[in-house]
Amino acid sequence: MHQTSRILHRSLSTAYPTAVSAAGCYIRDSAGKQYLDASSGIAVSCLGHSHPRMLDAIKRQMERLQFAHTSFFTSDAAEELAETLSKSAAGGPWRVFFVSGGSEATEAALKLSRQLQVERGELKRDCFFSRWYSYHGNTLGALSVSGNRGRRTLYEPILVGTVRLVEPCFAYRHKHTSESDGEYGARAALSLAQAMGEHQGRGISFIAETVVGATLGAVPPVRGYFKSVRETCSLNGAFMIADEVMCGIGRCGSQFAFEAEGIVPDMITLAKGLGAGYLPIGALMVKETLAEEIRRGSGAVQHGHTYVGHSIAAAAALEVQKVIAEERLVERARLKGDELQRRLRERFQNHPHIGDIRGRGLLVALELVADRRSKTPFPAERRLWAKIKALALEEGLICYPGGGTADGIAGDHVLLAPPYIVSDGELDEMVDKLSRAIDRAIDAG
Repeated sequence: MHQTSRILHRSLSTAYPTAVSAAGCYIRDSAGKQYLDASSGIAVSCLGHSHPRMLDAIKRQMERLQFAHTSFFTSDAAEELAETLSKSAAGGPWRVFFVSGGSEATEAALKLSRQLQVERGELKRDCFFSRWYSYHGNTLGALSVSGNRGRRTLYEPILVGTVRLVEPCFAYRHKHTSESDGEYGARAALSLAQAMGEHQGRGISFIAETVVGATLGAVPPVRGYFKSVRETCSLNGAFMIADEVMCGIGRCGSQFAFEAEGIVPDMITLAKGLGAGYLPIGALMVKETLAEEIRRGSGAVQHGHTYVGHSIAAAAALEVQKVIAEERLVERARLKGDELQRRLRERFQNHPHIGDIRGRGLLVALELVADRRSKTPFPAERRLWAKIKALALEEGLICYPGGGTADGIAGDHVLLAPPYIVSDGELDEMVDKLSRAIDRAIDAG
């Protein structure tokens, strides 16, 4: 970063290296240093960087049509992408509303949920449900339904007030030793049932990450949890929204992560891997039956943005879906995810400060602890996660650490989400560099 930079950077005290090129699983900076992108940025670059098919697809669309506002036109790219997504998701057909990212997808889901309830005559429904330790985006509405204490605190007085946060499904921290997975899943799901019961007739929707990403670090649900949640939503007349912004589009070893839970949500939010980082795009997928309710009612979606359905972004995302399908990258994500977890267990299973290794597909995390037996986290003031991030960059590794894992304040984890094209050699490099960064951070005190 130049000293005279006029960018309002995320950190105003950090000198960021300047990225100048990228290819495959690597990014190179202006000093010539190469970094292994072990987290795809933040689970975005699922195809890696500079994929030739992506560059060609974007160029073709730019030469054909750049922008046409969706209050006047549709486009072939957006139509084909919507059809492709609908066919690939269980429980369809689906309608698709395109946006520019995950936060916008959450906003669209919340607003459409309320509109649908009103069109059903349920005007008194004013309450959203979500989970502690969740993250659904950084706009005020999306942050309101996010249970990330650290990101909420500053804005708490101006967040949406009609949100009820319930218990997460986080077996490593919350499952009793005497419980089976099924018993714990039922207990975790009961928190939602009780909250909806306390607000009977007011529930609009419940939103949850199928596999929790940034806040907890690749936490999959126990078996049966989402079936109970699905039943609770249906019994209480609330919509179920599956947040697959991070865990969808093959990241967890299936096209959509909810497929592994044996349920079908009412809505799905997507972003990140949808466009693989080549252009900004997100999406809200809505069951066809719900879209028909609006068509027969008011006839219009009461929501929109300037860049809804942007043709170049849609063309890029469409090519992502084609590459994933034709190169069988969903299966590859599952297999390479198994390989990554195996390597992590070999390296860290006896490490005194690695409490848990978890994940699904190529969404994997390590949770760090001061003591393995008691699962006591390191003190929050140590900011161990931040030290690991900085030291990993020194090692030439991009990873995605986070704090507040244990209780919203203390606790550290490191999230890994490499591109689906990652090689075995790159997995080895990833584990080696991460191991050095973790040990250096712990030794630094």
